[in-house]
Order: sequence, then C-alpha cells, then structure tokens
Amino acid sequence: MHKIYQHFQFRFNQSFRIFNFNPKVSLPVILVFGALMIVKFPNTVFYPLLYFSMVLVFHINRKDIPFLKKTFISNWRLIVFLESAFIYTLFLMANINYKIEKFGLLAFLAIISLCFLQPRSKPFPTLQWNFISNNLFEWKSYFRKNTWMFIVTYIIMVASAYHHASLILGGVFLLDFLSHIYENNENKEMLEVYFKKMSFKDKIYKNFRFFNALLLPTYILFLILNFNESLYLLYYIFFMNCYFLLIITRKYRLYHHHEKANYFSIAVFIEYFAYSITIIPALIMIRLNTKEAQQNISKYVGN
Repeated sequence: MHKIYQHFQFRFNQSFRIFNFNPKVSLPVILVFGALMIVKFPNTVFYPLLYFSMVLVFHINRKDIPFLKKTFISNWRLIVFLESAFIYTLFLMANINYKIEKFGLLAFLAIISLCFLQPRSKPFPTLQWNFISNNLFEWKSYFRKNTWMFIVTYIIMVASAYHHASLILGGVFLLDFLSHIYENNENKEMLEVYFKKMSFKDKIYKNFRFFNALLLPTYILFLILNFNESLYLLYYIFFMNCYFLLIITRKYRLYHHHEKANYFSIAVFIEYFAYSITIIPALIMIRLNTKEAQQNISKYVGN
C-alpha cells in the first residue's frame, strides 16, 4: 500500500514538472479543462462519453506499462485502473452542469476493461498523403509525422460544430496543432527553388485556401445545426484565419537557414491568441509580418 501511495505522489509531482518544463502543453490543457468544467450539453449522457473517450486516448498513448509491470508485478492492472478512474472522475465531477447518474457510474466498469487493453508496442501505420500538392509541403510533412493525431483532431474539429460552446472549445484545441505546422524551416536551397516558382502571396493564398477547405465541413455542419447562431461561426472564421495567417507569415519573417525551427513558444501563443481575438490588431500584424517576410525571402531568392 505504501508503494502505491508513493507512486501516486510521484505522479502528482510529475504532472507539475511536465507543465513547468513544457508551457506549450500546460496552457492548452488549462484552457480545455476550464471549458470542460463549464460546458453544458443537452443530455447528461454526453459527459461520460466525452470524458471516457479522453481516458481511452490517454491509455492508448501511455508508454509506462512495462515500468508498471516491473514495479508492481501482479498489481499493475490495479494501478492502471486507479489512474484512469481518477482522470475520469476528475473531469466528471469538475463539470458544474453534471449530475451523477447511472450511465456515468457504469463507465467505471468500462474503465476496468482498459486494464486488459495494452497499448500497441509498435506505432500505428502512417499515410503518405501523396494527394496533397507539393506546394503544401508543410502540411504533407506534418500529416505524415502525425497521421493519427491529425485524424483524431479532425474528427474533434468537425464534431465541435454541434454547439457554439463546443465550436469555440474545438477551435482552441486546434490552435496547438496548427501552431506547429509551420514551426520547422526548410533548407535555403528548397526555399530558393520554391519562391522562384511562386511569390510569397501565392503561397499564402494556396495555404489559406487549403486550410479553409479543411474547415469547410465544420462551417457547413454548424450552419445546419445552429443557423440562428451564425454570428458565432462568422467570428470563428475570422479568429481561426487571423491566427493561421499570423503563424505562416511569422515563419518567413523569422526564417534563417542556420535555424532548424522558428521555436514557437507559449509567449507567442498568448500574443497571437490575443491578436486573433481582437481581429484588428491581428490584421495589422499580418500586414507587417508579410512585408518583413517578403524582404527576408528576397535575400535568398533575389527578387
């Protein structure tokens, strides 16, 4: 029993260390958790389903099962259950709109089954995404490296059209995924060849069009389900596109061939998040970023 107590004490301290060392993770988690505490669904059954799915994703991605088997030997399944049950309970009880009912309690039985569902030892196969144009190489590269994360994120994004609260929550969730697509820098030879074929404005237009094509099912579904609240959708479109344009123009404003990445930090996230919320400052910053990016590109391309 003492060993179990020490383990959970370690887990508690570990969670704070992760947040301290990786603030890019902590802010989205806090925002999502805060939203999940106040969001109101039309049916209480949706709460257990949502929170159990989050526990399932956590369990599938965990890599510490061998460690638990070695440490707790015959009791490792109990640790898996307790950790999963704690996460589920935390989300379920934190929501101010949820009232305890049978379906929420029955989910604990489903959590027991996770003790016998071990995460895959080998990674899931990835897709090549060859149907995406080479002009969108950042998207293609990121999708290849994060195939299943993109699929899950995309499902969440489309499902967020169910309600205006979930639309906003899904948009915030998408920002972290979006922020890293343009984080890495290509080599200067590739940059030179690329921008001799097209201008920076053409690149922005092609990426802008692709981004909105991905969001189009969300736009349409929200209009179908919530036509009377279309102002939320209009603001969502402006917000998401402002953030997207800030990210892509920032990459080439800061581009340098000696740097592998432009290092997207929590400070940048907060800054661009604030700009996008207010829209007008975002438009001003996008214009400045674009001007500086074109000047920076001209150093390599010469036009």
